Amino acid sequence: MNSITYPLDSSALIKKRKKIRRELLSDGTPRLKKKIAVLGGSTTSDVVSMLDIFLLDNGIQAQFYESEYARYWQDAVFSNDELDGFSPDLIYIHTTTRNILERVSPKMTAEECDMAVEREFDRFRQMWEKIDERFSCPVVQNNFELPSYRLMGNRDVWDKRGMTNLVCRLNMMFSEYAAEHGNFYINDINYISAAYGLDRWYSPSYWYMYKYAMCLEAIPEFAFNLAAIIRSVFGKNKKAVALDLDNTLWGGVVGDDGVENLVLGEETPTGQAYREFQGYIKQLRDIGVMLTVCSKNDEENALAGLAHPDGVLKKDDFICIKANWENKDRNIAETAEEMSILPESFLFLDDNPAERAIVKGSIPGAAVPEMDEVENYIRIVDRNACFEVTGFSEDDLKRNEMYAANVKRGQAMKSFGDYGEYLLSLEMEAEITDFLPVYIQRITQLTNKSNQFNLTTRRYTQPEIEKTAADENCIRLCGRLRDKFGDNGVVSVVIGRKTDPETLDIELWLMSCRVLKRDMELAMLDELAEQAVRAGVKRLRGYYYKTAKNKMVSRLYESFGFSLVSQNGEDTVWELWLEGYKNKNGVIAVNGKPLQRKDGQL
Repeated sequence: MNSITYPLDSSALIKKRKKIRRELLSDGTPRLKKKIAVLGGSTTSDVVSMLDIFLLDNGIQAQFYESEYARYWQDAVFSNDELDGFSPDLIYIHTTTRNILERVSPKMTAEECDMAVEREFDRFRQMWEKIDERFSCPVVQNNFELPSYRLMGNRDVWDKRGMTNLVCRLNMMFSEYAAEHGNFYINDINYISAAYGLDRWYSPSYWYMYKYAMCLEAIPEFAFNLAAIIRSVFGKNKKAVALDLDNTLWGGVVGDDGVENLVLGEETPTGQAYREFQGYIKQLRDIGVMLTVCSKNDEENALAGLAHPDGVLKKDDFICIKANWENKDRNIAETAEEMSILPESFLFLDDNPAERAIVKGSIPGAAVPEMDEVENYIRIVDRNACFEVTGFSEDDLKRNEMYAANVKRGQAMKSFGDYGEYLLSLEMEAEITDFLPVYIQRITQLTNKSNQFNLTTRRYTQPEIEKTAADENCIRLCGRLRDKFGDNGVVSVVIGRKTDPETLDIELWLMSCRVLKRDMELAMLDELAEQAVRAGVKRLRGYYYKTAKNKMVSRLYESFGFSLVSQNGEDTVWELWLEGYKNKNGVIAVNGKPLQRKDGQL
């Protein structure tokens, strides 16, 4: 037969491998006989059958030993009579990213991530040293392909808390080990896996003719990925997921089939796929994505499904559960109102194309991807890149808890006839400070994400915020709010700039929607007025620039007692003279001081 050459006809090789082997063995070629042990972290039979014919084609007739499934480490480290008796000439360790035991997550510190990488590398190093001690034969070790998804988007490769970063670091450590050990070799499946895609991506003809770095067909995917980063930088990420249940989080209809008959868990391939999808969705919480349920179901059945013993997602993982027979677009709108976010902030995941069409048509801006087979769900969500991570703060880790507490506040409010009494019952405490270094990243994030309560909608990069923090002509405030239900984190930012000795222009005033209607804006105004007076300022000048989303604050300065001084269309300029200024906040204790009397003069 003809020699097997590149490019390979993979389908023909797989289909005809037994025939090819027979022809190779009968061609009369003298071959070197070698014993090869294949220690696998996954099924290796097909790997061995293909390796066999490629070696035969290259003059090597191999006898193979295969470890039992996923027992590669045990076979290498501990005594094994069969492997010892086999006495291999070469050991090939077939592991992949799925065999990495250590995991990193956005909840971990950099030091914890470093320790996880070291532990994983030490596990492999111990195995290699045992093999050398027992067999003193060449070892071929796979490095790792990149993960199948990137939890933090492009940040996943450089942030130590990303699995992509962990894989890259392990691959480098494997390479360094190979450089120091002459009998140790890397099978670079990281490159092979990439090349399998890169061959489709790169087109020499387009480079030579047009200097395209990729083929024409790949440009949309390239631009989509680039757009995800830019979109995230400018605060256009989605914030929450609205999840259907039946045939989305599990196979089957819980109301008809019963919990015991749902397809979920390790017993079937489809059940495994649903469980892995639930695990992926739960990981989204770690980057601050808020999880909600939007299901046509009786609530009792929905909660029973979420209590399935093989389920990864449980009731407490969700901020809001809408399980009823209302239209799903209405449920999403109500959930958004309860959480104080916009309906367009949602990614809606539902296996039913009719439900997707209704939500897509009724909630402009909501992300509604096509959902086909469950085995593709993770890839569909991940590649849509709705939650690309370009900035990551402590508040992101706590976002689900913060918004869950917000829902509790809303429920508590219903028991009060007087709204002022309700606010006092929250026992609110605010920390209003200058821009502290620990808050710089969160402040930058807020300037790029806050759209509704944002009077000028100026956007800042982190270097620009750092520059502002060092500007002696600026008064800067960032406000953190806590109450009996929990910590809301940094929720408000004000930047004022002295344009003359007596005037402070308010260049930026924003507040997170999760603390709307709790008088945090009054606490910020009181602190701003106090610091301005201390700096010799006599007049505050505020600006409102209309956008599609900030109409709610169009008359904010008027409510504060500012006077309108000019207007251009719907853009307005306001002034407040500070002489005789009286405190306006009467429900929030600020910076550890006792609650100030409302209307108390500065």
